[in-house]
Amino acid sequence: MVYEFVPLLAAAAGALLVLRPQSAVAAVREGVAEPDPAAGPAGGAPAAAQSPLSVDAQQLLDTSPDACVVISQEATVVWFNRAAREQMGAVRIGSPMAFARRVPELVRAIDKVRATGRPERARWSEKVPTRRWYEATVSPLTLSPPFAEPFPAMVVYIHDLSDQQRLERMREDFVANASHELRTPLASLTGMIETLQGPAREDAKTRDQFLGLMREQADRMKRLTDSLLSLSRIELRAHVHPTDVVDCAETVRSAVEMSRNVADEADVRLELALADETLPVHGDPDELLQVMNNLIENAVKYGGDGGRILVSARRDETMSGPVVALAVQDFGKGIPPEHVPRLTERFYRVDIEESRARRGTGLGLAIVKHIVNRHRGRLTVRSTIGTGSTFTVRLPLVTEEA
Repeated sequence: MVYEFVPLLAAAAGALLVLRPQSAVAAVREGVAEPDPAAGPAGGAPAAAQSPLSVDAQQLLDTSPDACVVISQEATVVWFNRAAREQMGAVRIGSPMAFARRVPELVRAIDKVRATGRPERARWSEKVPTRRWYEATVSPLTLSPPFAEPFPAMVVYIHDLSDQQRLERMREDFVANASHELRTPLASLTGMIETLQGPAREDAKTRDQFLGLMREQADRMKRLTDSLLSLSRIELRAHVHPTDVVDCAETVRSAVEMSRNVADEADVRLELALADETLPVHGDPDELLQVMNNLIENAVKYGGDGGRILVSARRDETMSGPVVALAVQDFGKGIPPEHVPRLTERFYRVDIEESRARRGTGLGLAIVKHIVNRHRGRLTVRSTIGTGSTFTVRLPLVTEEA
């Protein structure tokens, strides 16, 4: 739907493309770079005086949310809009388009347009730093008046399909996971309802017992649905790094206070160890609070037999720079080593029966992993049988230099 707009925008841009002096056109044809567009106005687009395009053309193309790059017949960059600078960063006037976007599918589309003069499309995905999907439309463009000799060029629009693809995958994953995990409680509910409608219709004792079980199954489905929706929302924003500054010391303190009732009910003592300093990170306060709540809840459920849980936050130094280390340590029975690498998989459980008995959904650590990844952090797990487990989240510390 987005690309129904592209031909119209390209045509309008073509009507407004007024070339600068002939020397500027020659420089582009010969691959000679004009002054660095980085010195242009704020936002990253080239200044009007440094471009062979008119001011009107630049303003029109700058309104596009998609990356737009005008290239010569030799596939060197003539001009690019602000979205292109934000998306590609390395694009420069006079440099080959392949330097800015090293994508074989896009190069092939440009070559086809050069050979046939007809528009082409290309789709591809990139895995680094996060998985993203793109679609490009390459269209021929002729820059002619006020010069007698036409200047053949091409316009490349690159549309980011990542949000669209993530929405589709989120829908598919939700349907698959929900149908699988909800099948058991739904079957239980159906069986109990049929029993109450039939043989146990007049049995008050059985009715009360089944109603309690039905309430438990309904609560289980609600927890599963809430966790799946939470995980889907986090995955949808996985490529958007938070920019707010959050004090992790306050986040950890709040998480411990919120979890005290759960710990008290399980007869587990929560201990808090905080550094006497602020621990700022770039983050989403609600998501970081959810990380700590999930880790503490897991520790209470599966490591609470040790009688106490230690929650700590401190500054740490790593090879990549200073970080904030948030740790939740239990003193329970520990986790067998063969299970540790799979703990963050969706619905993975070390002991299925124990997890269900303790009302676990199998999604808590998957949610933690995705939130930590979005915050450019790292989750590590250390566990020793008979001694307990420690879950540690490391997030980049915000320093004064940053």
